[in-house]
Amino acid sequence: MVTLTLLELQQKTPLKQWHFNDESIIRIGRSTDNDVVLSDSLVSRYHLELRQVSSDKNDGSWQVISQGTNGTFLNGVLVTQSLLPDNSLLQLAQKGPILKFQIDQQTTPQSSPSPGLPYISCTHEGNSPNNLFCIHCGQPLSVIQTIRQYQVLRILGQGGMGTTYLAWDGLGKIAGHPQLLVLKQMNADMAKIAKAQELFEREANTLKSLSYPGIPKYYDFFVEGGKKYLAMELVHGQDLEKLIYSKGPIVLNQAINWMIQTCDILDYLHSQEPPLIHRDIKPANLMVRNSNNHIVVLDFGAVKEIGTTPGTRIGAEGYCAPEQERGQPLTQSDLYAIGPTLIFLLTGESPFKFYRQRGRSFRFEVANVPTITPQLREVIDRTTEHLPRDRYQTAKDLAAALAMCKV
Repeated sequence: MVTLTLLELQQKTPLKQWHFNDESIIRIGRSTDNDVVLSDSLVSRYHLELRQVSSDKNDGSWQVISQGTNGTFLNGVLVTQSLLPDNSLLQLAQKGPILKFQIDQQTTPQSSPSPGLPYISCTHEGNSPNNLFCIHCGQPLSVIQTIRQYQVLRILGQGGMGTTYLAWDGLGKIAGHPQLLVLKQMNADMAKIAKAQELFEREANTLKSLSYPGIPKYYDFFVEGGKKYLAMELVHGQDLEKLIYSKGPIVLNQAINWMIQTCDILDYLHSQEPPLIHRDIKPANLMVRNSNNHIVVLDFGAVKEIGTTPGTRIGAEGYCAPEQERGQPLTQSDLYAIGPTLIFLLTGESPFKFYRQRGRSFRFEVANVPTITPQLREVIDRTTEHLPRDRYQTAKDLAAALAMCKV
């Protein structure tokens, strides 16, 4: 049985409860046809779904799938799709209503663990519950599954394309020494779609061909049990979307420095033969590395060689250039995304909020934003011009213009 408890925002005292015995999908939103109806303006009509992962009613594994315009936060972290642990707190939008998710474990079998759930690989005592490795023997404390030489320790995220795992190469086959890495698994449903296979393999082939500090290192690509896997560098850090949602807008010079670093990485991509276009530059795909505060560009599944046949429209709403919307991306399309990204970093708001009709086209209107200086506003205006020929033509040109905007 699942229990959802609506909590008072400040004191976290219970306000209302819902109980679900046999449902495998629980829908939550503002519309009256949801299973849980929350009449709050920050909540979307169909904000999120809770889905039971296994068809086994006694499994007890659930995941959250967010569809809300203002986002969903799982224990304070912005998520679009994630496993849902027992006793989790779900907040529908920043400052929105909070639900506590609880599972009645009385019906959960206590014998052997279900497939896919962690099994304990070390029995030493004295380890913190948050530890990945034993402080005594150095072995992983729990392993979800083993795929080739990779021991899967934790699920990092789940999306439409696949599941991303934190994995351990204990044999050191890749780097000559044991190390943590990211292992991406393509969903079985997606494997049946030719375009999805193309994007997944494209990311592997692109990463394999590139070598740059701001791009995750490629380690391995293989097929196991009919499923495709990509092993790549684990970047210790936080993406800009989560960073801003958790800490709020940042100061001007920091935003400019990160976008100059992003331009440097784009310049490297655009300088390839033929030039490569990322096609999905947005805050969620820009990670800040903890060790040096430098940007790393993620998600190379959408990368496309310039000059190839116009294809599928790929790109995030609010960050996507007009020509890219038509399936005709250029290198200047990547530069376009720097504009709305700066708006998000300096306001903490979706760029859509500032997207208004100006003349015969729609433009970003930030004249009244106090954290954006007139000089930076001019740069944002130029890099988001409707026609590519009116924008900065190279990433180096845009980086130089941004450097002049520091205060």
